Amino acid sequence: MRDERSAKAEAGAWVGIIGNLLLAVMKGIVGWYSGSKALLADAFHSASDIAGSLAVLVGIRAARIPPDKDHPYGHGKAESIAAIVVSLLLVFVGFEIARSSILAIFSGVHEAPQGYAVLAILISIIVKEAMFQYKYRLGRKLGSQALIANAWEHRSDVYSSLAALVGVGGALVGEWQHLPWLLYLDPLAGLVVAVLVLRMGYRLVIEAIHNTMDHVLHEEDSKELVDAVLSVAGVIEVDELRAREHGHYVIVDVKLSVNPRISVLEGHRIGKRVKQHLMSQFTHVSDVFIHVNPYDPGFPYKSNNHMLDDDHPTLLQ
Repeated sequence: MRDERSAKAEAGAWVGIIGNLLLAVMKGIVGWYSGSKALLADAFHSASDIAGSLAVLVGIRAARIPPDKDHPYGHGKAESIAAIVVSLLLVFVGFEIARSSILAIFSGVHEAPQGYAVLAILISIIVKEAMFQYKYRLGRKLGSQALIANAWEHRSDVYSSLAALVGVGGALVGEWQHLPWLLYLDPLAGLVVAVLVLRMGYRLVIEAIHNTMDHVLHEEDSKELVDAVLSVAGVIEVDELRAREHGHYVIVDVKLSVNPRISVLEGHRIGKRVKQHLMSQFTHVSDVFIHVNPYDPGFPYKSNNHMLDDDHPTLLQ
């Protein structure tokens, strides 16, 4: 089940990489030959989405590497490290696009881009929206926050393409209607897209740094995990549950209470059932660490379980 989830998530990441690569190449070539600053900036924005998809892919593959002596909690931080490198590159690219657009504005714009730049932008908008819908639905289905976040990056690329469309279209109208001031809409749109790239780079830097540190899920986010533990036969109470994000997956530490009159072996079996239940019900849970405590609020002991046909009677029942 977990391998199937990883395979589907990896396929989704590859769709983003290949799709954005083709779009970036197309928009880059058309933008260069058409003379559109906005379309060139939009091409770099698509290239930035490649970086985001690569970070997701690194995280998915790192999750498959089993824990070792030096990395007992797995290799989920690899995604965050890759994201930091990628986001810094995005910030650099954003500054370069902004500088180029500003220079074009101050040096003067004397002609509009070629009309076929509009066709390239329209193709980009359609493809990017299709990629957003695919990856968002896949992320929801697999419970992958990394895929969902990457899908929203595709949606932001749609907005940058719309900005480029306004810039190129406005410049073309200005040339047809002999309105020179409208020619400046193309480099201005390039500047807007540059700001979007800078914003994405900054956001990725902050998120990557945040994810590199141990981040515990809030109580409302971990409530369904607590409810799942309480549903396991033999668990009387959840004393403490901490779910730590480790890259794009979660590691759960849980302290639970059981009837203190059962044997150590029975307590161990309850803990094992809790771990199996959490990892089968929540595909984003990578590992579960269990600590079993005796429940002692006074007799008789509360119990949430019912006799199972294949269980031997114990003091729990």
